[in-house]
Amino acid sequence: MTTYRNTTDWTPRNRTSHRLDRTALAAAAVVALGLAGAGTAQAADAHGTSAAKTAPACSPAAFKTLFGRPLAGGMNHQGVFIKLRNLSGSTCALRGYPGLALENSAHKTLPSHTHRGDTWYATSPGEKNLILKDGESAEAIVSWTHANTGTSDAVRASYLRVALPGAARYTTLAFPQWVDHGDLRTTALAKHIDVAG
Repeated sequence: MTTYRNTTDWTPRNRTSHRLDRTALAAAAVVALGLAGAGTAQAADAHGTSAAKTAPACSPAAFKTLFGRPLAGGMNHQGVFIKLRNLSGSTCALRGYPGLALENSAHKTLPSHTHRGDTWYATSPGEKNLILKDGESAEAIVSWTHANTGTSDAVRASYLRVALPGAARYTTLAFPQWVDHGDLRTTALAKHIDVAG
């Protein structure tokens, strides 16, 4: 037969011990609450990730594409913010790098290559799930050099094609620029990108 022992002793000599037991119990409760809070935060984070997975992909037809702030600098560097604004009337998900291409004045495609990652102006934030509510924007920084302006080592562009990640449909923006070797650099899309320096 199992014998259960009552360890509670209210005699004067054990009052200090009992006080310590209560202190230990309170500390354990605080730790438990902290763990519960962490669990709640993890659940909220998981819910955010779940929301990113369940939001429909953004449709190119429902986006407005425009140039933001121009960027200048030394050593023949130039750049510009590209803004992609959700005008769909609902929330959607976006992830990755904008598609880019150069066109001449007749809207014919010019030889170009897009390098994805860091630019001269900013470190790329990397590919992240962006959840854009109606009216919210994502941005990227596009940069290039123009050291060879007016020579065969540079492409003379009149327009820049900009597409959502993975989309075939694009928007054409006026872009009267000389681009060395047709090389463009772009960061991944983010809700905000800080310019270095």
